[in-house]
Amino acid sequence: MRVLVTGATGFVGSRLVPTLLARGHDLVALVRDADGYAAPEGVTVVEGDLLEPDTLPPAFELRGETVDAAYYLVHSMDGGPGYEERDRNCATNFVEAASAAGVDRLVYLGGLGEDREELSEHLRSRREVERILGEGTPALTTLRAAIIIGAGSASFEVIAGLARRLPVMVTPKWVDTLCQPIAIADVVGYLAGVLDVPETAAETFEIGGPEVLTYAEILRRTRRQLGGGLRIVRVPVLSPELSARWLRLVTDVNPYLARSLVEGLRNTVIVEDDRVREFVPVERTPFELAVARALTDSRNAERSRLSALPGVSP
Repeated sequence: MRVLVTGATGFVGSRLVPTLLARGHDLVALVRDADGYAAPEGVTVVEGDLLEPDTLPPAFELRGETVDAAYYLVHSMDGGPGYEERDRNCATNFVEAASAAGVDRLVYLGGLGEDREELSEHLRSRREVERILGEGTPALTTLRAAIIIGAGSASFEVIAGLARRLPVMVTPKWVDTLCQPIAIADVVGYLAGVLDVPETAAETFEIGGPEVLTYAEILRRTRRQLGGGLRIVRVPVLSPELSARWLRLVTDVNPYLARSLVEGLRNTVIVEDDRVREFVPVERTPFELAVARALTDSRNAERSRLSALPGVSP
């Protein structure tokens, strides 16, 4: 197929692009800075901005033909306050351009969380983007995931940062919230797989790894792989603001992202409907293996970064 990928330079998109290429698809990557994107061979790069609608139409065309499908892998949470409005405007501009171009299918990666619960600000925004994309003429396939385990995942980098630095944690009761983390390789497998199955069009699926864990278990198991033990001391009250300040003290996450992540920890995020496995048979990665790969990739990325600095030996 002819396929457009937005967010091609991001955590998920940068892994999805080579997978789609390997499956024989012809790709267009929409990026804000074409000069800063080292596109894999065979990828057509279009420079544009989702906040500037006039720049989008060229991305939906490849060699004079309209693309068959488009992936929407963009969100603005790490951009600070006001990200909900930015996400709303980006999604609106994108789906209007896709509809005008006559694209058949859209694929979106959203967040797990029960609609009946009081969702965090972040999850509400992801759900709103999902609704906006679904209002266009292309058939929308949505995949909803919880924490994605992989080097470069904002949520996992916070977990790894905490596990790496703290043998003892004083935490609120959110550490007992249930979560179903999923390896980035599995996410990419599902994203690429639904494109090959027409029956997944206009459907919403939940995706997760093979285990349901509490955040306390996720932290303990991650620290164990780093060679240490972890003691968690629960306290009855610790506001999101205090929790976010604490995260900023012991990890490198930016302040606004820290607050958004902490607010999301109150929501149970587990798969209630695993129908996707009937259509896309992904062999799910065990949690420990996913963490081991993520930590290895993080170390390798850091070594590469250091080796690129003049006069620095990693």
